[in-house]
Amino acid sequence: MADVKVDFRLDGAGVREVLTGLTESLVDDVAEQIAERVRGIVGDDIPVVVTYDDTDRAAASVMIAHPTGAHLQATTGALTRAAGQLGLTVGPA
Repeated sequence: MADVKVDFRLDGAGVREVLTGLTESLVDDVAEQIAERVRGIVGDDIPVVVTYDDTDRAAASVMIAHPTGAHLQATTGALTRAAGQLGLTVGPA
């Protein structure tokens, strides 16, 4: 059997670029799923907004964008319930 030498170099920047794109897409999809479930809990007349953070990490936020948003979360647990329905655990930051 011949001895084969392979020169392998990991391209860290390339790996980061690929993984960042994949994780951003996954995070965005989950945020949209949470927002849809929140809309189902609070109703279509209450705006639910997804914002995407422009950082070096994939991040998104789901917010009940209404003056009663905090009250709705406190009384119905809409955001927490929606996240839980997707198997996510909600806790302090």
